[in-house]
Amino acid sequence: MSSDAKRPIIVIKRKVVVAGHHGGAWKIAFADFMTAMFAFFLVMWLLSSSSPKQLTGIAEHFKMPLSEALKGGLAISNSPSVIPGGGDPLTRKQEVQLPKTDVEKNLETEAEAEDVSRLDNLKKQLDDMIESSPLLRQFRPQLLIDITPEGLRIQIVDSSNRPMFDRSSAVVQPYMHTILREISPVINAQPNKITLSGHTDATKYAQGDKSYSNWELSADRANASRRELVAGGLQEVKVLRVMGVASSMNLNQEDPFAPINRRISIVVLNQRAQAGIEKANMANASGALAKPVASSQSPASQAAVKLSIAAPSQRS
Repeated sequence: MSSDAKRPIIVIKRKVVVAGHHGGAWKIAFADFMTAMFAFFLVMWLLSSSSPKQLTGIAEHFKMPLSEALKGGLAISNSPSVIPGGGDPLTRKQEVQLPKTDVEKNLETEAEAEDVSRLDNLKKQLDDMIESSPLLRQFRPQLLIDITPEGLRIQIVDSSNRPMFDRSSAVVQPYMHTILREISPVINAQPNKITLSGHTDATKYAQGDKSYSNWELSADRANASRRELVAGGLQEVKVLRVMGVASSMNLNQEDPFAPINRRISIVVLNQRAQAGIEKANMANASGALAKPVASSQSPASQAAVKLSIAAPSQRS
């Protein structure tokens, strides 16, 4: 028993090793996967809800090489987009010019041929009307009718013995009134629209261009001719432009003071010229409207300016 008491007590301690932490790398991978899936479905939703024009705009952003985009491509400086690579922003309306099919080309060619034929017939009709009418035949030397790239041009020129308007004014003379009233129904029968432009000679007013000048006079005469055409039966919607060009386009280049330079030009537009003018007008109308600038003139001074314009001085 004494031997048992002297036996040493051995305590065995076993080290418990806890299983190591596996880390959260899988969570990051799973998050990346979910983000990628979310972006994928978002792109698919955007593509399904975008119009063909918008898809074309998106494709334009990826057409420029990245190296060229980083150097500053042509479209970078012209585009407010923060994405390098050029192209217009997706919020901007874009017109995609698709290549014309053979059917469209044939229809366009037929329409142009029909338009040319219609204007040729109109010229012949006007020539026959002038020759057959005793009233218009006496004005034949002052009526110039020809075909231009814009359409059929009818020019009523002035003469020393038979002026179209009162001197330095837009008051229509009786014979000018007769010519415009006679040709108005013939022009109105055409589907084409027209433009009017007034021309003067190089004779200036006493005050030059500081007040009422040849620019205002030519515009007033063109507008007076428009009123006569409308009174003769021309529909107002047929008039596309009324312009005053003063003496900037003389018929007689050698003598800027020649009476033939004083004239009214009526152009029955062909379809190509009419479409070009209407497209330009639509492009201007679709732009941002400028805010009106407050005038620094008082109402009294503005009225004085209007009176000075309304009362032209005689030309020297």
